[in-house]
Amino acid sequence: MDSNTIKSQQHPTKKEKTRSVTYRLPVKLVEEIEAEAMNRNISHNVMARQILEKYIRWDRFTEKIGIIPVPKKILDILGTEMSSKDINEIINVIKPVIKDTVLFIKGGYDLKRCIETLEDYMRASGMKSDHRIEGASHHFVIQHELGSNWSRFTEQLLGEIFHEFLPDTRMKSQTTESTVVATIKLGEDFMEHDY
Repeated sequence: MDSNTIKSQQHPTKKEKTRSVTYRLPVKLVEEIEAEAMNRNISHNVMARQILEKYIRWDRFTEKIGIIPVPKKILDILGTEMSSKDINEIINVIKPVIKDTVLFIKGGYDLKRCIETLEDYMRASGMKSDHRIEGASHHFVIQHELGSNWSRFTEQLLGEIFHEFLPDTRMKSQTTESTVVATIKLGEDFMEHDY
């Protein structure tokens, strides 16, 4: 692959076997799904699939692993007050939680499962993320829109996760108040969805 070529990595889109299923649902629920699908300019079948995929990938685990929804504004306010010491303490607390979560959801703990779980979390929580590959370099782009302290937190957390699995590989990063780009050499063939 030309090292100047950048490609985005996404969840596999291989042709999956499908099956038609019929569910009896309240009319109001069906109307809401159809209205939301129309607002998003997708079919109600695609809308229903997205809802079910989100449930299977993330929502079904949230209660079991103790995740509760927190309004973004609260995180924004908390982030304003975070010091470097606070960030270090939060990361020390959250690292074993991430490991337990990945083990529980993915059935194993390695870099690929860890990255995929973090991607699932970001997608479920509405954060924008992208994985771009440029030769052997992988760029993980996270747009959280929570301020510079959350950027430092995200940068440091990713650095520690990569260091855990690849202690001899250095992560580079760029941050703004709303975005973190973490770059690390993982090789041209690295794909977090094939474990």
